[in-house]
Amino acid sequence: MRYITPRKAASGLGSARSGTTHHWNITMSSYALVILTPLFLIAVGGAIGLSQPEVVAHFGRPFPGIITALFVIVGMLHFIKGSQGGAIADYVHGTAQQLTMVAIAIFGWGVIAAAIFALAKMAFTIIAI
Repeated sequence: MRYITPRKAASGLGSARSGTTHHWNITMSSYALVILTPLFLIAVGGAIGLSQPEVVAHFGRPFPGIITALFVIVGMLHFIKGSQGGAIADYVHGTAQQLTMVAIAIFGWGVIAAAIFALAKMAFTIIAI
């Protein structure tokens, strides 16, 4: 019979060696999203009803652009970590599990890249005008 040492129990290193880190990452990103979600809604709410050039000008300003970028980055990283550590690991097994985890990572990072590209393009459009 194996017993866990007090040091190992305190450091949180279980069989996967990442449970505490995963929980910490998900918890911190949740707290960040609690703050960023209302700010994102305020930033997007300011663009409702505007024409396309006005929307580009709105998201080209620092506050809406930075808040939107932070919201997308933190939200998608939370999605990637949460789905890979939770639903996929529990319900998909074998090769399908690995392929699904890769597909989720590609999707998440693709959304982040597209959002940053769009926001940068809007910001540089304002500078060029």
